[in-house]
Amino acid sequence: MARDLPAAQEFYRAVLGWSYRSTSLGDEFSVGLVGGEAVAGIGALASTLRTAVSWTPYFVVDDVNGATSRVRERSATVAVGPLAMKTGRGALAADPDGAVFGLWEGRIIRGWSIGKGQGPARLELRTRDAFAAAIFYGQVLHWAPEGKEGLEVHYEQDRVMVRDGERTVCALRGGAVGSAPDPRIRPRWQVSFRVDDVDAAADAAL
Repeated sequence: MARDLPAAQEFYRAVLGWSYRSTSLGDEFSVGLVGGEAVAGIGALASTLRTAVSWTPYFVVDDVNGATSRVRERSATVAVGPLAMKTGRGALAADPDGAVFGLWEGRIIRGWSIGKGQGPARLELRTRDAFAAAIFYGQVLHWAPEGKEGLEVHYEQDRVMVRDGERTVCALRGGAVGSAPDPRIRPRWQVSFRVDDVDAAADAAL
């Protein structure tokens, strides 16, 4: 979400080479494209909302009502929703350590996923306790449902890896501090995008 949508679009156009297409959600939301393939959605944040501007991952669920109930049952927060939109229903939540994430029940872009095609290259949670976070998200999102085929959750040294076959869906890493004054150290989801030249992209961002 961005406070100035045109400025944000121009920034990512210059840094990441994105073009944009409109969506059924209206003029305040668009999809960033690379080579005609969807990368991420970017929308305007209402000026009345006092919330940090950041990239927020949305996880697809079969039942957003059930997922938000599981969030609350685990002492976490549902900040917005579930809300009905033209293509589905969504909610915005924060885990017990304060990292913000979204839930989505509805239409999705076929074939789009973390680590595939032009989708984001990597999704990583920086949190206080990666193992506690893995339990929370696994229960809320049903990563490994009993008796059903699900995602594989692996514990590797100081982090937790969530995989779909050989493809990494996301990683959870410990070490963040909830009370840290630097927002880069607080619990948060971090999204990494693909570029052909990291140095050139970094120069364009300055």
